[in-house]
Amino acid sequence: MAKPNKASTVAEIAEHFRGSNAAVLTEYRGLSVAQMKNLRRALGSEVTYAVVKNTLTKIAAHDAGVTGLDALLEGPSAIAFVSGDPVDAARGIRDFAKDNPALVIKGGIMDGAVLSAADITKLANLEPREVLLAKLAGAMKAKQSQAAALFAAPLSKTARTLAALQSKLESQPGAAAAAPVEQAPAPAAEETEVVVEEVASEDIASEEIAPDEVAPEDVVITEEETPEG
Repeated sequence: MAKPNKASTVAEIAEHFRGSNAAVLTEYRGLSVAQMKNLRRALGSEVTYAVVKNTLTKIAAHDAGVTGLDALLEGPSAIAFVSGDPVDAARGIRDFAKDNPALVIKGGIMDGAVLSAADITKLANLEPREVLLAKLAGAMKAKQSQAAALFAAPLSKTARTLAALQSKLESQPGAAAAAPVEQAPAPAAEETEVVVEEVASEDIASEEIAPDEVAPEDVVITEEETPEG
């Protein structure tokens, strides 16, 4: 049976796993206490960077329903529990590691999937959220303009569009089983020929993750694995 202090540590780590959007595992060996403080300050209030004991963390991860981390929990370990944007956290850890090579990214977990060190780097290299949202807004605006232009087109152009789609479907395998498309009235002879452009639509989904507040200085310090001075 675990001692009370170890049981409380396991419960604390398990709660961090449950309340985090992602977790990044690192090796901190070689970092000074001052460097560890600078890292926590750089990551901000939405990331809790905690030195952990591997055996207790494995138990806590199991209790929290997190699997696949045992192979990463080797050697001196510290975990960045991310309650905010995982991309921002990954970018902060990557940038700090560039200036402080003693910090080694082992991997992590996000949405129940185990991430390698390379995956964390790819996550960090994503464009900022504001840029992605701006591109998304631009794409949606462009599609709306194309849709509006189609609806505003003359009836003859709409009819030709439907006829072109029907012809394309009939030329594909299995088209005989498809329901026939009602033919539109033939346009008048004097009407000008219209070129139909087919625009492929895209399904775009976005998800907002509401951050949970986690105290940045809530650090789990172990008896056996403490950062070197």
